[in-house]
Amino acid sequence: MRILHTSDWHLGRQLHREPLLAEQRTFLEHLLSTVRQEHVEAVVVAGDIFDRAIPPLDAIDLFNGVLGELADLQIPLVLISGNHDSPRRLGVNSRLIERAGIHLRTSVEDCARPAVLHDEHGPVAFYGLPYLEPGLVHTQLGAEKPSHQAVLTAAMDRVRSDLATRPANTRSVVLAHAFVTGADTSDSERDITAGGVPSVSASVFTGADYVALGHLHRCQKTSERIRYSGSPLAYSFSEADYPKAMWLIDLDAGSDVTARQIPCPVPRRLRQLTGPLNDLLTQPEHAEYEDCWLHITLTDTTRPHMAMERLKQRFPHALKLSFSHQHTASQESYRSRVNGRSDHEITLGFLDHVTGAPATTPEQNLLREGLESVRTAAAAREAS
Repeated sequence: MRILHTSDWHLGRQLHREPLLAEQRTFLEHLLSTVRQEHVEAVVVAGDIFDRAIPPLDAIDLFNGVLGELADLQIPLVLISGNHDSPRRLGVNSRLIERAGIHLRTSVEDCARPAVLHDEHGPVAFYGLPYLEPGLVHTQLGAEKPSHQAVLTAAMDRVRSDLATRPANTRSVVLAHAFVTGADTSDSERDITAGGVPSVSASVFTGADYVALGHLHRCQKTSERIRYSGSPLAYSFSEADYPKAMWLIDLDAGSDVTARQIPCPVPRRLRQLTGPLNDLLTQPEHAEYEDCWLHITLTDTTRPHMAMERLKQRFPHALKLSFSHQHTASQESYRSRVNGRSDHEITLGFLDHVTGAPATTPEQNLLREGLESVRTAAAAREAS
């Protein structure tokens, strides 16, 4: 069976307040073109279809459009909700649209309910593990504690139990939205730390023939059978040099996996420029960046007047402006210190700053419990 693995569309997202809907439409047109040209038999989307729980209407229209196109092509689509999605909203009418070959998995109850598709070699069971907030679902799953490792282990135990009841020639694909230990992160992913640990071991997914992961935005593999497709667009300047792609997966009769990257279109490159304002405005070597989305860092000893306005005359797509001079060094150093750190680490840093002493172990545990309580409460409000 030929499977197209993608994830983290984040429909409705902006890049430094720049709307990306046109670029996301270009990607989805590319996805549909790939489905036709490569004779894809199933498309899987491993979460974060939308960028927020209540997406804008134009993002919903874009999503509905691609669903309709795939239904017209009679290509089955399997999707799960991610940590940015609203499971209940995304799952509305899921049973109804399943008749059109669109299989949504957004709840704990769905984990062991596969979408079973067939090719000339027999059945392939697609199991969807939506993003599972440990504090909300660990009791329901019978997990030993509210951690990502325990919750996903319990969910995969259900998958393995169901798979054991199926014909011996049944192949399996698992979709999951999680951070697997050892994978590379970027700046545009939301922290999902629970119990002090954001990641899970790849061994959680033992027994699956292929694992289609979402959440991390870099296209990468943790093993031949476990891969991230990453986001189709760069959603931060830290991703400027990431090649954006989807995975084209061939799962043969013997459950062997062959994978090929399908590059995503790059509607506009992201680049970073550094230098004095006058040089950036006048030097010919910068001409190649005039049509890029830019993060510009000025090195002038004094802050130039109306710097961004002047830069936009040459670089109309400049989005972010920073200054390297001493009078902004404290601001920049704080940004660099918190960049890539979890909420818990940032909170501990703040406590150290205001008290002049590092947090004790009981204080660290209390702050962690407080942060996780707030996130779990927010997720519970959304679920209700």
